[in-house]
Amino acid sequence: MALASTSATASAAVLKNPFLGARRALANAASLGAAKPVTRRVVVVAAAVGKKSWIPAVKSDAEFINPSWLDGSLPGDFGFDPLGLGKDPAFLKWYREAELIHGRWAMAAVLGIFIGQAYSGVPWFEAGAQPGAVAPFSFGSLLGTQLLLMGWVESKRWVDFFNPVTGEQGYPGGKFFDPLGLGGETKDGVYIPDTEKLERLKVAEIKHSRLAMLAMLIFYFEAGQGKTPLGALGL
Repeated sequence: MALASTSATASAAVLKNPFLGARRALANAASLGAAKPVTRRVVVVAAAVGKKSWIPAVKSDAEFINPSWLDGSLPGDFGFDPLGLGKDPAFLKWYREAELIHGRWAMAAVLGIFIGQAYSGVPWFEAGAQPGAVAPFSFGSLLGTQLLLMGWVESKRWVDFFNPVTGEQGYPGGKFFDPLGLGGETKDGVYIPDTEKLERLKVAEIKHSRLAMLAMLIFYFEAGQGKTPLGALGL
């Protein structure tokens, strides 16, 4: 009955109005019987990314298994800190810097050990040794030069650690530290980093660094027995 009365009202309105006003009358009549639009709210719920664990099979809130001070924001963070060395944020930052530096040295050392022995056949712990030869400089001179050169570099790194001016700590980046453009590109002399690539490279670097440090530890044990990495592999 309501629909019929609405239609009759609309027809009467059309007949009473001139031709030019017919369209407006029809529109008004249609709006009387039209249903109100229903507004729908779509709520998208994104699942939070959980922290990675160094023991995935064990679920626990114990600090040994799941330390609260490691939130997964660092590259390669799997929540491994059984001694609680990173509870203090300042120490955590320092340990990450130390891990990066030692890891990079270890990667260079592992590569040099294999290439050096494969090229010369001389074990890495005997490289440069010449029994009976007279050294052109004393051990004290060598040690002093090493301390002077490395001390200068390390002092600059120490200052930059507390007052960083090279960008993100441990990752200076730029065209001088990324000449191959692996983590960005250089346009008109300005280095433009690629955030997504950099994050993947950071994870890859820290994983290779940890593997290289473990390899160097094994190399030291082998050297104590007079063996080389290639010799231990039977090569």
